Amino acid sequence: MALTERLQETTQVGYWTGAIPLEYVYTCGRAGEAYYRNLMNKGTFLGARCEKCQITYVPPRIYCERCFDRLEDHYVEVPPTGSVHTFTVLYRNLDGSKKEEPLVMALIALDGADGGVVHCLGEIKPDEVFIGLPVEAALKPKNQRKGGITDIKYFKPAK
Repeated sequence: MALTERLQETTQVGYWTGAIPLEYVYTCGRAGEAYYRNLMNKGTFLGARCEKCQITYVPPRIYCERCFDRLEDHYVEVPPTGSVHTFTVLYRNLDGSKKEEPLVMALIALDGADGGVVHCLGEIKPDEVFIGLPVEAALKPKNQRKGGITDIKYFKPAK
């Protein structure tokens, strides 16, 4: 069947039943690896700066999304502080059961960056959270970091 032909009946669609054995390794890419290695080793956030567009991408990217300039050699450290851009309160677990304590998830707009991090908030009650709340990252101790998003325990209200 050519790409321009339309299917008229669902019986024309091919499908596979059974298991398809696949082997793969998931990676977060070169920029993601630099981001998480920096977080693990230095405890700081990494962004990619496009001087042409005046944008700092967090998490970093290999290319600018606006002008397509290569950013891999333009990594900059970004402070672990920011503000709540938006948030939601979770009352249920993934399986639908009720959580013992509500969990606040937020998009954190990091200071000095044009992107942010989605993570949970800690050391604050759900009814105290508001958009624009200044926050800072609470990281695990260096010897417990493994190079992933869980190296950040949570974001807490800034002092």
